[in-house]
Amino acid sequence: MTMPKTLYEKLIDQHCVTRIDADHVLLYVDFHIMNEYTSPQAFAGLHSAARPVRRAGAHLAVIDHVNPTRPITDLSQIADSGGRLQIETLGQNCARHGIELFDLFDPRQGIEHVVVPENGFAWPGMVIACGDSHTTTYGAFGALAYGIGTSEIEHVLATQTLVYRVLAPMQVRIDGALPLGVSAKDIVMAFVKDVGAAGASGYAVEFTGSTVAALSVEARMTLCNMAVEAGARAALIAPDATVFNYLQGRPHAPKGADWEAACVDWQTLQSDPDARFAKTVTIDASTIAPLVTWGTSPDQSVPITGCVPEQADARALDYMGLHAGQQLTDITIDRAFIGSCTNARIEDLRRAATILRGRRVAGGVTALVVPGSKQVRAMAEDEGLDRIFKDAGFEWRGAGCSMCLAMNDDVIPEGERCASSTNRNFEGRQGRGARTHLMSPEMVAAAAVTGTLTDVRTMMDPAP
Repeated sequence: MTMPKTLYEKLIDQHCVTRIDADHVLLYVDFHIMNEYTSPQAFAGLHSAARPVRRAGAHLAVIDHVNPTRPITDLSQIADSGGRLQIETLGQNCARHGIELFDLFDPRQGIEHVVVPENGFAWPGMVIACGDSHTTTYGAFGALAYGIGTSEIEHVLATQTLVYRVLAPMQVRIDGALPLGVSAKDIVMAFVKDVGAAGASGYAVEFTGSTVAALSVEARMTLCNMAVEAGARAALIAPDATVFNYLQGRPHAPKGADWEAACVDWQTLQSDPDARFAKTVTIDASTIAPLVTWGTSPDQSVPITGCVPEQADARALDYMGLHAGQQLTDITIDRAFIGSCTNARIEDLRRAATILRGRRVAGGVTALVVPGSKQVRAMAEDEGLDRIFKDAGFEWRGAGCSMCLAMNDDVIPEGERCASSTNRNFEGRQGRGARTHLMSPEMVAAAAVTGTLTDVRTMMDPAP
């Protein structure tokens, strides 16, 4: 009799080349993504050992971390010589090995975790690896996806396999209707807050429940993207018709008879009804309010109507320039940023634009919106969203990681405070001494308009 299995366990079994020991397997990797920041040393190691890339067609390279988001016409205009060298080196390595590259002047360029889904590279049932921790994003498609280090990048380039430590499956069941002003960003922030920054360490999370089933694919990507902030090395959502509809017709999705066969296969990618999870977390979505971080870890958040906790971490308070008991809506901001692999897709921009239409950014606030890809940027411009952002006083930029991690020239000055739609609020994440408050894109828009952390629900019309 076959033992019931979780979706995670099925994906491990389907990709296991061999079992190494009780905890480790050699895992076949269907697709690998690289960026200019984490790949140079891996290629150098490959070259020093005189090894070729085993399957060039199973890799994609994207420039996104260090590139400027202001317009340039050639690489010589990049002021940062180190960043320019990283971009040039990636181009040379890809040309040497025949790996497809979305360079800065490619119309498909953008943040890796935005361009991979929109071009149809991520399919249900895949194992996907990338030298970036937010690779968990592709779990929204029912793919086992995770971040890897430089030595692992070299290994997957050379062998198309990775040594993998098997995780314990965790079910996160989310049910209930989302209240006004609450989005996927608030759901995942609530999860991270509830379990803590290490609460999912050692686990592969599977998000289930009626709330998750009702989410769009883009919202599901937000959920899986930030699961890593609770320590999860994998996050999954079983694929369904919503995913199939999203993928159909995309450039690298299966076509014709292959598409029909794929859909039949993908429908089997579900946890068995009697599958056993090592841990189950339940969340009532109807109780979630728009959340904002107050500290220097993504799990340090409270509802926008709340206060900085009385027992708040002293170091975090000192860094953030706050005090216990302080009302969040009394906190003023200097910057507003909408972007990142978490919240720079077209749906994110649409929601933020709804709040900004007919309103202006508050005096003294510098506001920036960085679409997740050139394709997202073009879609937004076709819909007139760029005009809404610019009329409101936001700068409208090109695609890239930008101010999420301040590796280009989009840096928050020391001591300034930013309302940010990004995924991490660590010390120095957006610039040395920068103070980051994480929230949804629509909450960032509300803060930009008022100049303070603001409950976006006060700017929204209640549903009839």
